This record gives sequence, C-alpha cells and structure tokens, in this order.
Amino acid sequence: MNLPLELLPAETVARIEAVARLYGEPLLEMPKDLYIPPDALEVFLEAFEGPLDLLLYLIRKANLNVLDIPMAALTAQYLVYVEAMRRHNLELAADYLLMAATLLEIKSRLLLPRPQREGAEDDSDPRAELVRRLIDYEQMKLAGARLELLPRAERDYERVSIFVAEKIVERLPEVSLHDLQLAWLKIMKKARLTQHHQVRRDELSVREHMSAILRKLGGGVFVVFDTLFEPARGPAGLVVSFLAVLELVKERLVEVAQNEPFAPIYVKLADAADDA
Repeated sequence: MNLPLELLPAETVARIEAVARLYGEPLLEMPKDLYIPPDALEVFLEAFEGPLDLLLYLIRKANLNVLDIPMAALTAQYLVYVEAMRRHNLELAADYLLMAATLLEIKSRLLLPRPQREGAEDDSDPRAELVRRLIDYEQMKLAGARLELLPRAERDYERVSIFVAEKIVERLPEVSLHDLQLAWLKIMKKARLTQHHQVRRDELSVREHMSAILRKLGGGVFVVFDTLFEPARGPAGLVVSFLAVLELVKERLVEVAQNEPFAPIYVKLADAADDA
C-alpha cells in the first residue's frame, strides 16, 4: 500500500530516492500514463555551422592528416551524420547533401584508373580543392575563436556613464603683492630688451658757438672758463662749445690764463690783452 509522504516518518522519507520532482515535491515513481515522444530525449552533442565544419570535426576527431584524407572512411562517417540530419530537417541538410555528393565524386575519381598520356603528366589530386577549402575554413574558424575571447561590451562588461549635475567652480590661486612685484619687474626687463635706440641728428655749428663766445668776452675782461659753457644744451652742445674755444685759441682770438696749477682758468679777448 502506498501512503502519502506526509503520513510517513521523516527517517523513511529521507531514505526514499525520488525519481523526479514536480513543483518542488519528490516523485517516487513514474506515472503509469506518462507519454514520452520518441525524439523528446534526443540530444545533439555537437552543433555544426556547415558542411566544412562537419568535415573538419570528423577529421580532427579521427586524428587524420588533412593533407592526406582517407576518403572512404571519411565519406562513410559523413553520410551517417547527414542521414540523421535528413530525417529531422531536409531543408537544413541540403548543403550537407551537396557536400556528400562532392565526397562521393572525389572517392570515385580516386578509385578510377588514370591512364598516362604520352608527353603529359597528370598528377593532380582530386582532393586538392577540398583540402584547400578545409585549411582556409579552419584558419578563419581559429581567428573567429580568438576574436570571441576578447572582452566585449555588454557581454563581459557594462559601460558605465556618470552624470554630474553640480557645476564645478574653478578655484583660482591668490595673488600677493610680491607676485605683482615680480610680474612688474619681468615686464620692465622685457621692455628694456625690446626698446630701440634712436639717434637724432642735431645741427650744431662751431662758427656759431665761436661767435657766441666772442660776444660773452666783448667786455675785455677775464671771464671764468666754466661760464662759457651752457650745460642745458646737453653733451653735444658742450662738445661743440669746447671745440669753439679751441678754435679761437688756435686762431689767437682769445687768451687763456691761469694764476697757478689747479687754479681756475680765465679767458679773455686777445686784442683786449694787447691794449692793456
């Protein structure tokens, strides 16, 4: 007699091995009226992306050399897989059937004798084109696998964006009086380096200065040498005045006298000195 689980002791329920669980409750035996379709528990362990993928799988599984494929064994294994696909989906197996026909053609060409022609050598292998396609496909598949290992956004990591609502205020440094002084000295130094020297041409005549000196000496008395010059005229005016005095001395129009060494120098007209 089968008793409900809630009427059995806890130790007995713990020792019972459930065959399944239905809505969280253990199922002790299979229902009598349970119907399982024939194809419900059929599992495909390998998923292939096309005929070349299936061929490459069979070659690597059997540890065969892709450059020297045994067509008989490979064709037999390939037809077994194609027949299983054809039973489930004929449209899906169309490309695989085309490859099966290609394998049978290559197998038949290998079995047929190839007569040698005089003067011509026909060493072409019927498997060459298939081998080339398999090698190219394997290289592309390995490259795709390497790309698949690279991190991908929204698959391996999420993009994070941060929105800052507050306005960032830039804080400027404080300026002291010493900083202003250094800035001003820097400007003045740059101004001195970039300023231009202007040379002005002054029209100064030695003859005019000679005449002015003679007018100052017109009284016929000794005049202190320093009073003959006007510092307000600048260095150029002083130089021309000195040249005028030298010219007057050269032409013996004036007389220069001194009482003792390092004493003041006096100047007076030469004619007035002769009259005295």
